[in-house]
Amino acid sequence: MARVIFYTATTLDGYLADESDSLDWLFAVPGGEGGDADFHTFLDGIGVLVQGSSTYEWVLEHEDLIAHPDKWPSFYGPRPTWVFTTRQLPTVPGADVRFASGTVTDSWAEIRYAAGDLDVWVVGGGDLAGQFADAGLLDEIRVSIAPATLGAGKPLLPRRLGSDRLTLVDARRNGQFAELVYSVRP
Repeated sequence: MARVIFYTATTLDGYLADESDSLDWLFAVPGGEGGDADFHTFLDGIGVLVQGSSTYEWVLEHEDLIAHPDKWPSFYGPRPTWVFTTRQLPTVPGADVRFASGTVTDSWAEIRYAAGDLDVWVVGGGDLAGQFADAGLLDEIRVSIAPATLGAGKPLLPRRLGSDRLTLVDARRNGQFAELVYSVRP
């Protein structure tokens, strides 16, 4: 059965992006561009991606995917991607992008079916991961903490999840990042 994993990077003070949705802080850290072997192993276990509209728009713009849709497979492969949004957004030509406007539970059966025996990766953002947590569907949080602070921005997980729901299962150093893995109870 598919697990739902929120895998992301955050600043030391708990922000995913600054107030302008910029990730410049992440790319300024050596190794912040990703691509390590552990990430590729993680991605091999993923059957479906889910994103919020801000994350999707950032990827479209940052990688210029409408003009260069051939880049999509190098990031995500052939996996279907659900984008939760209330707005009309462009689709990357040739990519399996599906837009959802309801709650995560409204789309869960279809997402779970598409994932098969593989996991679901909540790519971003924090509120979307929080919606999966609220629905009792979030199984794991994997967070890489960068040596940077922003003071304000988009919070990592704008929900209250106590130690009764979170259990630390792994902690390690990856270059300048501290990587933490928590299991999440419903």
